[in-house]
Amino acid sequence: MSLTVEKLENKKAKLTIEVSAEEFDAALDKAFQKNKGRISVPGFRKGKVPRQLIEKTYGPSIFYEDAADELIQTSYAKELDNCDEEIVSQPKIEVVQIEKGKPFIYTAEVALKPDVTLGKYKGLKVEHASEEVTEEDINTELERIQQQNGRQIEVTDRAVKQDDTVLIDYEGSIDGVPFEGGKGSDYSLKIGSHTFIDTFEDQLIGKNIGDDVDVNVTFPADYHAEELKGKPALFKVKVKEIKATELPEIDDEFASDVSEFDTLEEYKKDLKEKIAERKKAAVKREIEDKAIEQIIADSKMDIPEEMIDEQCRIMTDDFARRLQAQGLDINSYLKYTGATVDKLKEEMRPQALTRIQSRLVLEAVVKAENIEATEDDFNKSVDEMVAAYQMEKEKLVELIDEKEKKRMMKDLAVEKAVEFIVANVK
Repeated sequence: MSLTVEKLENKKAKLTIEVSAEEFDAALDKAFQKNKGRISVPGFRKGKVPRQLIEKTYGPSIFYEDAADELIQTSYAKELDNCDEEIVSQPKIEVVQIEKGKPFIYTAEVALKPDVTLGKYKGLKVEHASEEVTEEDINTELERIQQQNGRQIEVTDRAVKQDDTVLIDYEGSIDGVPFEGGKGSDYSLKIGSHTFIDTFEDQLIGKNIGDDVDVNVTFPADYHAEELKGKPALFKVKVKEIKATELPEIDDEFASDVSEFDTLEEYKKDLKEKIAERKKAAVKREIEDKAIEQIIADSKMDIPEEMIDEQCRIMTDDFARRLQAQGLDINSYLKYTGATVDKLKEEMRPQALTRIQSRLVLEAVVKAENIEATEDDFNKSVDEMVAAYQMEKEKLVELIDEKEKKRMMKDLAVEKAVEFIVANVK
């Protein structure tokens, strides 16, 4: 196997990969073994036809496609490890030579990592929020916890008010025709939550238990269901139950119920410390983001479209994995939202570009400042992974090969570059 690299214009390259005739023949035999059970030749049972007879009957190229796919998958990954260029896109493959008894040759056109002319990255001036914890911050947090600990009480002597929770039956129609997903029974709806579209919830205010209500709404122009976008609809709603939230008094008893503290003052002191930690972390992130934005704006780099496409693909795959972790399926999500994979990628494009630009300027800072990750940095990162994944350290280390360790060390150096930038912010 051999690799030749030809540099092209606009930070592109053409990789020519040659696989030996022997390896190509082995791939052909593997393709034959995979497909022989599906190929018919008169006089032979399926799966019993010799490879030579199949090739004579159907032509020698019958197994070329499967063999080529197999070789490209294995050889491209191997040769990528031997390539000195930093490739940032999926390859555009073109088969140059495919013939029995000869080497298999193909080319892969790729985008290369762009050059970066680094702008100012030291002594940046960044405006950011205050880390001070105010009495208002503490009271807001107390009210949030108060809401979490409220209890629902049934209301029978008044009409629906804002922030009540109502139990309803409903059925929606457009021009008198019910539509899919427009019907529900015993649905619990909090008034003011904006769970339903338009002014649906507002029109229930002032209604009493047992009332039948005509609710007129208009679906948003960007609604996920194409057939409902922008259309007026009528919902027949029956109010079956009203519940209000009874909030506990914020006092010493409340503090002892929701925390480990006996008095409200002690609890407020603890809340202040926790809010201070959150604010400090939030301000740090804000400084990082704004500083990197400034560096990007002051730097020059020409990002290949193929690199953005690849980042969008990675982000889409990550999104699909997160959905799966929540028990959801990407195809079901797309169907429900009326989106497509291409639309999803397009929506992610601005964020993808920012991620690429951020990484490139941070790598440039690593290079400019000769920042390196140490073994201590690596070991600390491994310890954090052990804690996060609840694994034995020895087993985790076994999973980290040299290639993965190199990637981790590079990421750790980038993290140190962020710390360097923040430390030098004015």
